Amino acid sequence: MAHHLVHLGISPLEKAVRTAAVYVALVVLLHLSGKRQLANLNSFDLVVLLLLSNVVQNAVIGNDDSLVGGLLGALLLLLFNFALVRFAFMSPRFGKAIQGGGTVVLDTGRIDEHALRRLAITKEELVAALRRQGMEIDDVERVVLEPEGTFNATPKPKPSLGDVMRKLEAIEAKISA
Repeated sequence: MAHHLVHLGISPLEKAVRTAAVYVALVVLLHLSGKRQLANLNSFDLVVLLLLSNVVQNAVIGNDDSLVGGLLGALLLLLFNFALVRFAFMSPRFGKAIQGGGTVVLDTGRIDEHALRRLAITKEELVAALRRQGMEIDDVERVVLEPEGTFNATPKPKPSLGDVMRKLEAIEAKISA
């Protein structure tokens, strides 16, 4: 029994090649599936992710079901991810090519319906995302859906005391006129 726990069913090099190939393929496929998939993980998306992990499992492990093989595959995935993230950090151009850029979905208080349709995000989903951040659409100047699937909302500027005093003086002038 102990032999099956530690004996690799495939060579470490084959394990590394399989793991790298699956990792790269999944990164590309998730990138192509779009930011919406990352922004709104609904129950259907969760099922797809769970099934996706099961589907690619055999591609990573091959005919190796040993403990060492599983741990080696996990270690390799973490190393590939670390290297990719580091390289994307060190080279902003590469990082932008891998992740893409943000998409403006609301600017100067106006919702970009075309951008929402392209991302397959409803206005209700945008409102819900803003509410999770403690904001309403009327509270924000600009909202960008970032490549990693987060909504980055820029709140409208708050009036200063000087602004309030000028408005008050204008109201007083209208009343007394």
